[in-house]
Amino acid sequence: MKKAAFVLIGIMLMVEPAFADDLAEVDSFLKERLNRIMGLLQDKNLEKSTRNDKIVVIITEAFDFDTMAKLTLGKKYWPGLSTAEKARFTELFVGRLKASYLEKLNLYDDETIVYSKPEQVNNKVQMMTELVSKDNKITMRYKLYKPSKAGWKVYDVELEGVSLITTYRSQFNEVLQTGTMKDLFAKLERPEGK
Repeated sequence: MKKAAFVLIGIMLMVEPAFADDLAEVDSFLKERLNRIMGLLQDKNLEKSTRNDKIVVIITEAFDFDTMAKLTLGKKYWPGLSTAEKARFTELFVGRLKASYLEKLNLYDDETIVYSKPEQVNNKVQMMTELVSKDNKITMRYKLYKPSKAGWKVYDVELEGVSLITTYRSQFNEVLQTGTMKDLFAKLERPEGK
């Protein structure tokens, strides 16, 4: 019995530093990328198109767009798609997501980011940030996982408590309950809001 207790304590001691390492990695990973984006937004000498191109590079290395696309359709629709449909949906969804992200960044007006410490949630990590301006504060919770030894990736973002994945899944469900995947493709091909 004592041997089992020692083994259990040993395992717990080994796991705790691993979680601490994960939290430190996520903290560094997210801060570095968000600070780079803020630096680009603050650079008044950059042309908007150049700035946007650089921001897209940063978010592409930080976000797991393929997983996000899959999550927005969920188990109800994703498995039934052909390989070509999965590729087309992912392409359209990622294009929509990047355009939406850049559109929201265009509202930037000298806000600063306040970071909270990352938190372990099962085998994933979440990190809360606040975008603070003179008159406003917007909370954003980044949800990350580690798909490979290559590092951490964002798979969802909550804006003021509302999940990006859940919001898109609801919109896509609405289309697919009465329409087809072609209808959803057509909707994604149109500019957002039209």
